[in-house]
Amino acid sequence: MPAENTPVAGNLDNDDYPAYTMGRAADVLGTTPAFLRAVGEAELITPLRSVGGHRRYSRRQLRIAARARELVDQGTPIEAACRIVWLEDQLDAALSLNRDMRRRLGGRGADI
Repeated sequence: MPAENTPVAGNLDNDDYPAYTMGRAADVLGTTPAFLRAVGEAELITPLRSVGGHRRYSRRQLRIAARARELVDQGTPIEAACRIVWLEDQLDAALSLNRDMRRRLGGRGADI
């Protein structure tokens, strides 16, 4: 968390800046603070803490929690939803790495 006197204007476009309190994050997602605590306990997201110990969420964390919420709304248990979202994120990262490696190889790695 930035120091109290640090200007936050430069952080307005930063997806990782913890700008949302728990109450505001729950409002944005249309859920409850208990849901946010549950995805935190499942270690899907780890909110930062303010100096006073309050949870603060970034936009990136809200997108992740929103995906878990979609799955829960479809009937998936929250623990399973968090695991699915985590695996989706891992798959996206692996596919991105694969694309980068293929680009670096200039197409030579198509047979690998």
